[in-house]
Amino acid sequence: MFDLSPLTPQGFLLMEMRRRYARARSSQDLGASAIEWVIITGVLVLLAAAVGTIIYNKVKGSADSLDTDPALPGGP
Repeated sequence: MFDLSPLTPQGFLLMEMRRRYARARSSQDLGASAIEWVIITGVLVLLAAAVGTIIYNKVKGSADSLDTDPALPGGP
């Protein structure tokens, strides 16, 4: 493995990466927590997609009902 001085930017980054890796591997709960976050995020994405679809359909329906006949530029 690399042994760089922690006083150099590369050494500091390597030391920080090793510290974070060791911390992530030391706790058994972090994996379950990550899975919970993925599930919550997925539910929120589906909810946002459903709301967006409803709003899109309402706006499109209203836009389609507008009378845009080019033969009547000034009205009757």
